[in-house]
Amino acid sequence: MFSQEELKRYGRHLILPEIGIEGQKKLQKASVLMVGAGGLGCPILQYLTAAGVGTIGILDFDRVEESNLQRQILYDSTDIGKRKVDVAHQKLQLQNPLVQFKIYPQRLDQTNALEILKDYDIIVDGSDNFETRYLVNDACVMLGKPLVFGAIFKFDGQVSVFNYEGSATYRCLFPEPPEVGTMPNCAEIGVLGVLPAIIGCLQASEVLKMIIGLGEVLQNKLLLFDALTMQFSTIRFALNPSNLEIKEFVDYEVFCGTKKSSVINNDTPQISVMELQEEIKQNTNLQLIDVREEIEHEMYNIGGKNIPLYDLKSELSEINPHQKTVVYCQKGVRSRKAIKILKSHFPQTSFYSLENGLQNWKD
Repeated sequence: MFSQEELKRYGRHLILPEIGIEGQKKLQKASVLMVGAGGLGCPILQYLTAAGVGTIGILDFDRVEESNLQRQILYDSTDIGKRKVDVAHQKLQLQNPLVQFKIYPQRLDQTNALEILKDYDIIVDGSDNFETRYLVNDACVMLGKPLVFGAIFKFDGQVSVFNYEGSATYRCLFPEPPEVGTMPNCAEIGVLGVLPAIIGCLQASEVLKMIIGLGEVLQNKLLLFDALTMQFSTIRFALNPSNLEIKEFVDYEVFCGTKKSSVINNDTPQISVMELQEEIKQNTNLQLIDVREEIEHEMYNIGGKNIPLYDLKSELSEINPHQKTVVYCQKGVRSRKAIKILKSHFPQTSFYSLENGLQNWKD
């Protein structure tokens, strides 16, 4: 039986005939792993904690940054610089001391994924990169674990449930990752602050339904949300049985096209931060092009001419083809894509991408 404290805390669940004592017991016995304690992870963790999910794992290797505070609602200004898993654990434990938490302040990869995921009933993906999404999917398939997926982009969100009772997987919906540079993350393109809360709450709802056994789960369906029009739509997709036969991991950086290789470097010459700093000191005929968004340039720049990537083709007249040119962005992804565009118009010009972008310059 539940204690008086539990009866009071979960009272609004207990009086729902569809949940009641038995449903709350299922929540109490359940274990859920949250991959990522960022924009999506924060509301998911808060609502799973409030609902009384018995064991919650929190996996994230990152630290709180000031730019997180616009949408990652578990953190405040005093948390900047602290590990997200530590702050989340501390605040969630205060929210519900009846829940057991396990923290993993590490990056999920091929060496630890199976060992970490095997102890949980349900896995929730709140990551922001395709390498992790494919890795988590493949681990869930190998372990037979259901996966609750969510993603956000500017004003749009997606939610689905994979690998649930033999349903389709992430690879059934997205057999191949998008081309590198075509899907910027929120640090590069921005995101409506409230959007992760909306999508995260939908993910949390799917988790609770799966644990208790309520309603219809979003298996074989992708729910789409547009915050600008407040419209929801659903896309159905089918299981590809071959995607259930995954037996081993792949190199996800190579698969997603993000690993540096001689091919990338030959196609797009790169220059290191140290080399560029020396060039700036010695070469007065050097052209710097910043292909980030205008607001990113205003917040921090190294003096380059700002031409956002999406405006580049219409602003080619701003490029001096007779100067050695270094193109940079935040992480080096958009700059490489920009150089492909520039090379098609100025094949004789020497273009270089700043290796790892301005994040390396700041470091």
